[in-house]
Amino acid sequence: MSPLVSIIMGSTSDLPVMEKAAQLLNELHVPFEMNALSAHRTPEAVEDFAKKAGTRGIKVIIAAAGMAAALPGVIAANTTLPVIGVPVKGAVLDGMDALYSIIQMPPGIPVATVAINGAMNAAILAVQILALSNEDLAERFAAYKEGLKKKVVKANEELKEVKYQFKTN
Repeated sequence: MSPLVSIIMGSTSDLPVMEKAAQLLNELHVPFEMNALSAHRTPEAVEDFAKKAGTRGIKVIIAAAGMAAALPGVIAANTTLPVIGVPVKGAVLDGMDALYSIIQMPPGIPVATVAINGAMNAAILAVQILALSNEDLAERFAAYKEGLKKKVVKANEELKEVKYQFKTN
């Protein structure tokens, strides 16, 4: 089974954020891989990865990075595959530096960008892209979305049982 999605992070310190993407892909039975590559520390490896990803069967790349956050853009510059960037919250600017670095791509080199630490939404976007040409995955994703709806309905019912002196519903 070859991976369809590649999760790339600038450092293994990003793993606690990116686990949410891995968990969702796993839940929906989407084959994926995970690697740590640095745009600044291993630039040749990043370029080689990006140029060869499509030939290995990868269809979507999720790239996470913090601080200067060059990784998603460098990957996008070296592939025709869709790249979804996940800005990772840092200690100094709370991830705003990474967010701005990822969303401010020049024309012709887009990186779809999710919220700071938004790895789950990155995985959802990857699944939506893949589901366009995979009916089984589309059905699993539709069931996942229905499950989200049911969780909210259940939570709302449970709130009815919470009592306060001045609560009227």
